Amino acid sequence: MNGPGTRARPPRSWLYVPATRPDRVEKALAGEAEAVVVDLEDAVHAAAKESARASVLELVARARRPLHVRVNDLAGPWGLHDLRALARVPVAGVRLPKVESADQVLRAVDALAGSGGPVPVHVLLESALGVENAFAIATAHPHVAGVSLGEADLRASLRTNDDTALDWARSRVVNAARAADLPSPVQSVYADVADEDGLRASSEHGRAMGFFGRSVIHPRQIPAVHAAYTPSARERREAAELLAGLEAAGTRGSSAFLTTDGRFVDPAVVQAARAVLASAPGTAPDHKGKTP
Repeated sequence: MNGPGTRARPPRSWLYVPATRPDRVEKALAGEAEAVVVDLEDAVHAAAKESARASVLELVARARRPLHVRVNDLAGPWGLHDLRALARVPVAGVRLPKVESADQVLRAVDALAGSGGPVPVHVLLESALGVENAFAIATAHPHVAGVSLGEADLRASLRTNDDTALDWARSRVVNAARAADLPSPVQSVYADVADEDGLRASSEHGRAMGFFGRSVIHPRQIPAVHAAYTPSARERREAAELLAGLEAAGTRGSSAFLTTDGRFVDPAVVQAARAVLASAPGTAPDHKGKTP
């Protein structure tokens, strides 16, 4: 069993790699990304879908680390075949794109039923309808391990190119995930690989909105994402002091107390402090993406 200082935390980075490039997958597994997602969907041309699926099965079977796979959407001709094939190998999790209803989740879980154990399903909401149905989707089945946004498609669905127009949808998916007792959502990709300052600012905004971790499309994006999703030394120190204050208050029979600088601390504040420490350095990532 892990001790308090070594509890697993969700990955901070989820690196997407095309299924058609096994060499890049091997390189990603040896790199800094805390989770690797092999992509069968957007990164694979229609003519290569079948061969890419076969490649993924081989990669998962021999991978030195857990591998996640983004399958094709269920509305197309490949999604169900992807899921049924993945049920035969020890995949760490499946990313299910373009989900708009709880029924789609149930179909995916049913297609994965032949696996040796439950396969975590991470759902991607990429349309206005998907966002509207976020809570129903998040609670559709116990195998749902997380819900997140696919913001490129969502922008098209909402007919906007203004990034701030997505903040309502971001809040909606964060609320749906936490209401369903799921991990904080993983933030969507930042497409401009060269814009490190923009990536850093966007990631800090995402963390402030309630996301944890981010999907990335290039290894050079990983350091900025890790920095944004790592609590600062000051945050960790203050969280530790709050927990110490709670312990002292508990010896006096109280669950609330005043800090030395006059701040009132109740159980809700302490819960947030525990979340900070759980996501701090020294806690190994849980490759299934679950909260500690």
